[in-house]
Amino acid sequence: MSKKRSIFEDVDTAEKVAPVTGGIDSVKRGARRGIRIWLMILFALVLVMIAVGGLTRLTDSGLSITEWKPLTGALLPMSEAAWMSEFDKYRAIPEYKLQNQGMSLSEFQFIYWWEWGHRQLGRVIGLVWALGFFGFLLIGNIPTGWTGRLLGMGALGGLQGAVGWWMVSSGLTGTMLDVASYRLATHLGLAFVILGFIAWFIFELKCEERQLMQCRRHRETRLFNLSTALLAFAFVQILLGALVAGIDAGRTYNDWPLMSGGFIPPYPFDLVPIWRNFFENAGLVQFMHRMAGYGLLIFGIVMWRAARRSPNSGTRGAFTVVLAMMTLQMLLGIFAVLYSAPWHIAIVHQLGAVALWVLILRARFYAGYPTPDQLRGAAK
Repeated sequence: MSKKRSIFEDVDTAEKVAPVTGGIDSVKRGARRGIRIWLMILFALVLVMIAVGGLTRLTDSGLSITEWKPLTGALLPMSEAAWMSEFDKYRAIPEYKLQNQGMSLSEFQFIYWWEWGHRQLGRVIGLVWALGFFGFLLIGNIPTGWTGRLLGMGALGGLQGAVGWWMVSSGLTGTMLDVASYRLATHLGLAFVILGFIAWFIFELKCEERQLMQCRRHRETRLFNLSTALLAFAFVQILLGALVAGIDAGRTYNDWPLMSGGFIPPYPFDLVPIWRNFFENAGLVQFMHRMAGYGLLIFGIVMWRAARRSPNSGTRGAFTVVLAMMTLQMLLGIFAVLYSAPWHIAIVHQLGAVALWVLILRARFYAGYPTPDQLRGAAK
């Protein structure tokens, strides 16, 4: 029988009942910090991969390996006979016959090293992903709801390898001197998608799920949606930049702000059928890239002005950085045109696109998940 209590008994001596926690508290947290570090390593590797891919394209090395061997291709030719076998395969494709006739073995080895390094880095990225994902999965340290996301990221990486070969195979037959520009754009676009997912996951894993839910209550929906549109616009511009690189359009029409003395380049639709001009006409492709760049900068200014009214200091600062990077990227593009896109300016311009892409994602995250301490009037 329970002991009777006096009505004058202090409340503090009463039995305490543990509070029932909500659903968010019961969610498995997992090794958020460890997974975030792993994703940062993957982010750095993909960033290097994009840079090496750009240099592989700029050195005309992408067609030096004419076969796709995901496993055995990791081994370099180990003898002179093996090197000559690889060289003979290269000498059978149009790029050698029409452009590099008479190339020496040492010159071939130079471009082979670039392409081999590019593919090898892809293998390293796949290995790092697999070790991290299955390692966290086996010890049960993946937070609730994250298994599918991390697995999907690995699937995109596998798809990227297949797309890479699809791209290379387009330059091995017929009269092609380079890979098809639209396939190059697909390959680069998918690399930016993968990098974007990794960056977004890194942003999300910085906070616990409970904190994200709290921050989302202050979401600036209009600014978040506009930043999504800005991200999509930037992605289109990145694809147009890949088309420019794919046909070396940046090395033609090297005046600015005009093109060969006019606003529109001469003969923008001289290829038949007409749709080919949007992918293969150097003047029209560069014109589209220029116009999209102007439009993106105008959109960026509009976004920056809208963000200035945000009550969140983090959001205001993030969009200011975006506008600054956007301006710098446009200046790099102008210099690339004026100097006929030398490799050192071209690769900096490509890395500038990466920086802008990630900074837009960061600004979007701030608009979607503003922290209460950054709101105007918050206690210091």
